[in-house]
Amino acid sequence: MKKATKLVSLGRDKKWSKGVINPPVFRASTVVFDSMEQMRHATANRAKGEMFYGRRGTPTHFAFQAAIAELEGGVGTALYPSGSAAISGALLSFLKAGDHLLMVDSVYEPTRDLCDKLLQGLGIETSYYDPLIGTGIRELIRPNTKVLFLESPGSITMEVQDVPTLCRIAHEHQLVTMLDNTWASPINCRPFEMGVDISIQAATKYIVGHSDVMLGTATANEAHWDTLRENSYLMGQCTSADDIFLAARGLRTLGVRMAQHEKNALKVANFLAQRPEVDHLRHPAFASCPGHEFFLRDFSAANGLFSFVLKEGNRQAMTAFVEGMEHFKMGFSWGGFESLILAISGIEKLRTATQWDSSKPLVRLHIGLEDPDDLIADLERAFERYHAAMQA
Repeated sequence: MKKATKLVSLGRDKKWSKGVINPPVFRASTVVFDSMEQMRHATANRAKGEMFYGRRGTPTHFAFQAAIAELEGGVGTALYPSGSAAISGALLSFLKAGDHLLMVDSVYEPTRDLCDKLLQGLGIETSYYDPLIGTGIRELIRPNTKVLFLESPGSITMEVQDVPTLCRIAHEHQLVTMLDNTWASPINCRPFEMGVDISIQAATKYIVGHSDVMLGTATANEAHWDTLRENSYLMGQCTSADDIFLAARGLRTLGVRMAQHEKNALKVANFLAQRPEVDHLRHPAFASCPGHEFFLRDFSAANGLFSFVLKEGNRQAMTAFVEGMEHFKMGFSWGGFESLILAISGIEKLRTATQWDSSKPLVRLHIGLEDPDDLIADLERAFERYHAAMQA
């Protein structure tokens, strides 16, 4: 099936949907049985889609899990109450005291906090590596290294990693490879074909698509699915059937939304590329973005999230830039239908393996589904406020 057809069709097996278009919402904790034999059967097959107990899931969950696993190219998908929970659940499923973790230096800030606080307290050591390290990753692998974690593009600064090379080297040393694949969503790259063992999504973002659900997924290949599934279950990870219903509904329009996000963002990015105030774009589809060549090779499309770096600026100018926007709203997260803007500072404090020039301000945009001409007009007015503040 083509991608658009998959998005409409997957997860609609009649055993889950009961013959209706959208799988019904099964809200359940206790599941009751009519006989000991029925209970024994459910217990023996609780990991194979049999109703057993609410935390294991219901047909609502099973249908969504099947859809995500097939879209990403894995064997099974575990569900979590947020993207951060998916990251921590995946890492804790494969790490123990005395282990060593290789973590990309451009990672999402809460993931870094997880490593530096919780994992360190559990006796798990983390080393950060340059996202563009390539074959140099070999030098960082130790006898006790167990996991290589990637995020491509990187959070905020958008470096695109050479995922196939990093995974190939990791597998030579029997490491588990994990990728935060949220930027691509389940449809714009094929992580398992690049050597990823576990692909993680903050489904809060593009899968849900409407900024109204917190949700995470982790999809594993055959070699790692049983461990991920059982350890996530032991840690009590589960999700609401109502949230899963909304995510499954968002999945049906993911393709058309992603295409429009990409189209709108490219128009806005091209406008910014011509502005004299802009030093360079951090958009993977542009040559100015580190790792652009890997984007061209490994991704089928872009999305609405990118950053740009200004040649100069101060706190007053950046405040003037982001305050007073009509269409862009200030807020965390991204992936919804609305456009967002953040002026990011302190990036240099979040880097230990690489350096960041903090003298040049960075702005991150999420381009939503508004008319891009209105968004460009909003940015033009922002530049006017920026210049007024710089001259004050």
